[in-house]
Amino acid sequence: MKRHEIFQRIESAAGPALIAFVFDEASAEEPMPAAESDWHRHLRGQFFYVEKGLLTLRTSEGAMMLPPHRVGWLPPGVLHTVRKIEATNGWGVFVAPEAACGLPSHTCVLGANDLMRALVHRASTWVMQDDLDEEQERVLSVLMDEMRRAPQEPLHLNMPTDRRLQRIALAVLEHPDDVRTLEDWADWAGLSPRTVTRLFRSETGNSFAQWRQQARLTRALERLAGGEAVASVADALGYASVSAFVAMFRRSFGQSPGRYFARQMVA
Repeated sequence: MKRHEIFQRIESAAGPALIAFVFDEASAEEPMPAAESDWHRHLRGQFFYVEKGLLTLRTSEGAMMLPPHRVGWLPPGVLHTVRKIEATNGWGVFVAPEAACGLPSHTCVLGANDLMRALVHRASTWVMQDDLDEEQERVLSVLMDEMRRAPQEPLHLNMPTDRRLQRIALAVLEHPDDVRTLEDWADWAGLSPRTVTRLFRSETGNSFAQWRQQARLTRALERLAGGEAVASVADALGYASVSAFVAMFRRSFGQSPGRYFARQMVA
């Protein structure tokens, strides 16, 4: 079934509670466009999984970076846009609102496991069915249990809603190498450092320093996936040395950038 035919089915409240599909751009008749998609929403909740490649997803809440072996979750009805950084393969799952009970109410990135992948590949053979039989319903239940239990990963960048903080956040994203201190940014935005500290914590759940590190990590993944050298990425993001950047990356992912992306290439 072609992509546009799948999307016609997922926008209907009728049909099975779960619609799954597997994509591989190397052999796809309709590869995912390279440009960022228009803003849109779906009736159903949506899981994205990337086997190889890199996707970014944006919502009004912020941005998600989806590197290999991670699952992005979008609850039903969330307005979003998707951008492909490089050719991808993986899978997508669309879940009817009533089947999404107990899943996170906010967009997030989840860790994946082999059982998830096996269940989705099984479910991708049902895409033409209008209803699920008892065995398929059990597969759906197990898959939803796995998604509920999956650990959330720090790859979602919450955006502040205060317009003054948004000005700071957008400037940081546009110039991740800018090393101004919190006090400098507060003065630039016409705020007190105490106000910036308080609002960043209340609106994003992180301190300014934590948020800026996460913003840099998001940009780092995008650049590294595009083939840039680690030293070049470290310099572009404002790190004083390559070792400082590698240490930050290792704290976030448990391994160096080289090992992380080498593992994705052979996965």
